Amino acid sequence: MSSHTAQTELKLIGKLILEGDLECQTGLHIGAGKGSLEIGGADNPVVKDAFGLPYVPGSSLRGKLRSLLEQSTGLAVPSELVYLSRRKGQEVRIHQSERPGDEICLLFGRNPGRMDRVAGEALESSVASPARLTVYDSPLIQESITPQMRENLDDELTEVKSENAIDRITSQANPRTLERVPAGARFRFRMVLDILCAEDRDLLPRLVEGLRLMEDDTLGGGGSRGSGRVKIGSLKLTWRNREFYSAGSAEQELLTGADLGGLQTLVTGSEFQAKLS
Repeated sequence: MSSHTAQTELKLIGKLILEGDLECQTGLHIGAGKGSLEIGGADNPVVKDAFGLPYVPGSSLRGKLRSLLEQSTGLAVPSELVYLSRRKGQEVRIHQSERPGDEICLLFGRNPGRMDRVAGEALESSVASPARLTVYDSPLIQESITPQMRENLDDELTEVKSENAIDRITSQANPRTLERVPAGARFRFRMVLDILCAEDRDLLPRLVEGLRLMEDDTLGGGGSRGSGRVKIGSLKLTWRNREFYSAGSAEQELLTGADLGGLQTLVTGSEFQAKLS
């Protein structure tokens, strides 16, 4: 729990920019939806940009981090969850509270209004807080798809994984195909953490925790069937204080070329917060 209170005043102190590589350890599938199906193509294509290149949407990466942190902090329980959607078969439940020091709500933002809880009385919230964390779309590093890899792919940049669902009574197979970005592909991600008060400095270690959890979890679809294992590296952390934006002061490079272990050691150290001034 953060040390934020209801009286904490928000005023930009600076921004932390975290950049790094997200490398696929197994095939990665982040779906494009039913509307992008092509004749003869996979049943479940991956999302691509206007140039036909796969990418990792910022919403997918941000949503996975939020889900993992809600689970790890014990907030993915009925009394802490509210409905974003109650459509049958398409329910969406996320954590939200009115607690000023709730780090999940501080990182990802909080909207006021009435929300139905999964268990208990509805949440009637008048509290709004801006999201500190911005996650951008992660473009594919094209050279990470090597000529040798391309020789064995089903498409120029992707592979097709065939799966079967077996009826337990008739044993009839129901084949389906899943388009994936292959193992070895890398994406370049960028995240910005706004520091709006001194108490926000405690939020970066929580974000790093989420990234470490993701390495031992999965990203995208088909995770329980082998897809979506990723590794994060080549990290760079930069601090830009308010004077960087108002007066052109120099930015401060806090870390470069590190893995998550090195980043976590830095941000949990006793001297780190003094650097954010």
